[in-house]
Amino acid sequence: MAHKFEIYKDKAGEYRVRFKYNNEVMFATEGYASKSGAENAIASIKKNGPDAPTEDNS
Repeated sequence: MAHKFEIYKDKAGEYRVRFKYNNEVMFATEGYASKSGAENAIASIKKNGPDAPTEDNS
């Protein structure tokens, strides 16, 4: 699979999510105290992401 979400624990012991495409990290989330918080973040991205507008602040 060319793209995937990964849940991992950082050095502080918090759960984080990163999205990878062709093994390159495209984005990572803030830390969550629980694994379920990270799983909820993935669900929210999947649900709300496709319709999110692009804001160009350049």
